[in-house]
Amino acid sequence: MSAQTGRADLSAMEAQVSGSSFYAAMRLMPKRERAAMFAIYAFCRLVDDIADDGTRSRPVRAEALDRWRADLAALYAGHPAGQAGFLAGAVRDFGLLQADFMAVIDGMAMDVAADIRAPDCATLDLYCDRVASAVGRLSTRVFGMEAAPGEALAHHLGRALQLTNILRDLDEDAAIGRLYMPREALLAVGIATEEPEVAVADPRIDAVARQLATQAEAHFFAAAELLRNRPRGRLFAPRLMGAVYHALLRDMWAAGWAPPRRRVRIGKPRLLWLVARCAAAVPGRK
Repeated sequence: MSAQTGRADLSAMEAQVSGSSFYAAMRLMPKRERAAMFAIYAFCRLVDDIADDGTRSRPVRAEALDRWRADLAALYAGHPAGQAGFLAGAVRDFGLLQADFMAVIDGMAMDVAADIRAPDCATLDLYCDRVASAVGRLSTRVFGMEAAPGEALAHHLGRALQLTNILRDLDEDAAIGRLYMPREALLAVGIATEEPEVAVADPRIDAVARQLATQAEAHFFAAAELLRNRPRGRLFAPRLMGAVYHALLRDMWAAGWAPPRRRVRIGKPRLLWLVARCAAAVPGRK
C-alpha cells in the first residue's frame, strides 16, 4: 500500500463510518488524535477483512496476515513498511506499541486457523483481549491516558464491547460457521452441538446469552468506575462508545435472545442524545 493509496483508503473508511458512534466520537477529537484513531481503525478493518474473506483459502489468508506482521516489524525497525506505512505517524506521535498491533493480528489469525465454534472460556477471553482490548490499549495511548488506568480501561471496555458484539451478531456469525458462545455455558444448559446454526436456533441459547451479557455488564460497570475517577486524558470517545454499546446490551437483554431474533440498533436521535450526555460528563472535554 503506497502512502497515496493509504490516504485514499483512510478517506473511504471515514466516509463508511460517517453517522456511526465511532465517527461521532472521533470527529470531536483534535485533528492529530483523530487522524491516529482513523489509522488504527483502518488497520483493524484491513486485517479483519482478511479474516472474514471467505473467497480465499485459509493458507492464503494466513499468508496475508504474515505480510502484515512483516510490514509492522519493518515499520518499527525504521525500514520501508509497505502496507503498514500509513501507521507511521500515529506510532511516532503516540508511542503505539508493536505488541498491541501484533495481538490484533493474532486475534484475526484465530478466526483464520479454523472457524471458532464454542470455545472454552479461557480461549474466548484470549480472543476478546486480542481483537478488542489490544485495540483499546492502542486507543488509550492516543487518548493521552497514563499506562495503568489506560490498560485497565482497555481491558474492561474492550471485553464489554466485544461480548456485546458477539451477542448482537449471533445469527450473522452462525451463517458463516462461527459460534463464539462459551462451551461451558452451552453444555450447562444442555446444548451439546457445536454446529452454529443448530445451536443458535435452540431456545436455550437465551440462557447462555444472558450469562455472557452478565459478564459484559460487569465489564461495563468496571469501565464506568474507572472513568468516574477522571483519569488524565481525552475521555469523551471511550465514554461514548461505552454508553452506546451498553445501551445496545440493555436493549438486547430486554428483547431476549430466544429465536427468532431481531438485530438491535441505536437510531440517530438516540445516538445524538448519548453524544450530548457524554459530552456533558467530560468537564472541558480534556
